[in-house]
Amino acid sequence: MDTDQTAIAMLLDAPPGRPRLLVVDDQPINIQVMYQIFASQYQVFMATSGQQALDFCHKTPPDLVLLNVVMPGMDGFEVCQALKAAPDTHDIPVIFVTAHTEAVQETRGLDAGAVDFISKPINPAVVRARVKTQLTLKFQSDLMRKLVFRDGLTGVFNRHYFDQQLAMEVARSSRAKSPLALIMLDVDFFKRFNDHYGHQAGDDCLRAIAATLKGSLRRPADLVARYGGEEFVCILPDATFAQAMSMASQLEQNVRHKRIPHLDSQAADAVTISLGVVGVSGDSGRDENALLALADTQLYLAKNTGRARVCGRAIT
Repeated sequence: MDTDQTAIAMLLDAPPGRPRLLVVDDQPINIQVMYQIFASQYQVFMATSGQQALDFCHKTPPDLVLLNVVMPGMDGFEVCQALKAAPDTHDIPVIFVTAHTEAVQETRGLDAGAVDFISKPINPAVVRARVKTQLTLKFQSDLMRKLVFRDGLTGVFNRHYFDQQLAMEVARSSRAKSPLALIMLDVDFFKRFNDHYGHQAGDDCLRAIAATLKGSLRRPADLVARYGGEEFVCILPDATFAQAMSMASQLEQNVRHKRIPHLDSQAADAVTISLGVVGVSGDSGRDENALLALADTQLYLAKNTGRARVCGRAIT
């Protein structure tokens, strides 16, 4: 990855690994050609049917799709339209690669949402340049979206981004029948902290907690956001209830071990957090609002049974 892409990856909180390309073609020889062109610079994955491509994109979204037009069953136009219709795959750039060079085909592809149209036989240098251009544009677009969705005080994601991502992850969980967990947490007696130490110290405290939460999450897909005031939320895709409870306990301990003094707390002599956890299976039928309400109920229980603890509920 070049210097610009590495910088962008860091700003996106993504590991600076190689971008992921998905090549979709029903002819293995065509996939092999693309693999030889891109394998040295990118992670190259393959799909030999439209449905296989859609399943891959929903489960592990690539950075760009190279898509053949003519395939049995679902053709490339249908695949592209399906990708653009789904919130979790809408922003994946699609480049059509096809032997059909008619203007009407190219227009149809662009109307379906593709960003480019490459004709076969391909020129390796040209296709490399076009892929690099589209990846750069995607990374810049991703960066701008995430900068807009940052909380100005703590640097983690803000409420708006959380709302968007939670809706997306709930839809993905339901579609893939995969587990999903949500953690809501609150800084114990934070108003007293502000009153005792001042609002500047309160801001410093929130920044330290946000950094601790962010540094504690183990997987790239896990997300922490500031929900409002002294309240934070974490989304844990593909996490079981037991895994989420373990993570919540780790978060509670990590914040406690920061030893931020709080002499006016009734929970401890240092800053602590209370956490509510909800874990659902992929077929629970609960929407994002229901999950938030369930997590909030568990947070309320934690705060009303002594604070500085984790309460949770598994939903099947």
